[in-house]
Amino acid sequence: MKRFVVVTAGAALALAFVVAVRPASSLAQVVNPGDVPLKPDTTIVHVEHARTWEMPEVVVYGKTHKLREEQRIGPYRQPRWTATRRFTTTRTYVIPPGKAEFEFWVRPTFKNDGTVEMRSLWELEFGLPHRFQLDLYLRTDQVLDPGGEPASHGQQIEVRWAWADWGKIWGNPTFYLEWVNLYDRPDKIEPKLLLGGQLAEGWQAGANFVGEFEMGGEREYEYEFTGGIGHPIVDSRFSIGLETRLAWADVASDRGNYGRNFRLGPSIQFRPLNRMTINIAALAGLTEESDDAQMFVNTGWEF
Repeated sequence: MKRFVVVTAGAALALAFVVAVRPASSLAQVVNPGDVPLKPDTTIVHVEHARTWEMPEVVVYGKTHKLREEQRIGPYRQPRWTATRRFTTTRTYVIPPGKAEFEFWVRPTFKNDGTVEMRSLWELEFGLPHRFQLDLYLRTDQVLDPGGEPASHGQQIEVRWAWADWGKIWGNPTFYLEWVNLYDRPDKIEPKLLLGGQLAEGWQAGANFVGEFEMGGEREYEYEFTGGIGHPIVDSRFSIGLETRLAWADVASDRGNYGRNFRLGPSIQFRPLNRMTINIAALAGLTEESDDAQMFVNTGWEF
């Protein structure tokens, strides 16, 4: 219980820090209009406390975007769609500095032995300067069985750092490191390489290369690839997509003998309000060793 209090207090302090240091540069509009080819306009326009949907477009010379969600915003000149979670299984880049958002997750996994494992997450995420992002989670895992074990409670702390401003390096690589602590289980560390970009106008994609390493117990090591592709049907309101998870896992007593789990399925994103995002993905197991199905429901609210 003390760790819950520590994490919650840390989240409040981090939120206060982010609001206090929200950089004005994240709200800047840099314009290079085509009708003044000899001297680009460098006028800076400030918008007080702009949220990501309010941020003015940063016009990149020689590039235009038909979709509003693909306009460039903020000091990293990232597409607007990257400022909000786009996929449930796959992370991309970092959010703009100064942004704060709460997310709630539900993830039921339908095992091939007939049991259902339910994971719930309460998350606060913060965009920090210099292409950093901090995410704090409270987590509950439970087997939905009247005779099952009590729920496991704990927390996760995640840090991301993007290597460069958007578009400077192919794939916009971002380093991700997460610490997972459940009170009745060994701690885990989870490094990831995040890649993301646009395959073409209206086609958004991401891919993650993941390691998940248990620090005690059976010392299970899991290696995972996740991917997602999405296409807007209604600009900034409704998108459809496809997501996948491929995982290989072994334990210390049987290294090299991997259990394999391959899941694939459709996803949707719905934004009923500018500050609210709903992501849903339903993945089916495609191999004999795979779970029967896994579903993700994620709801986000930007402050």
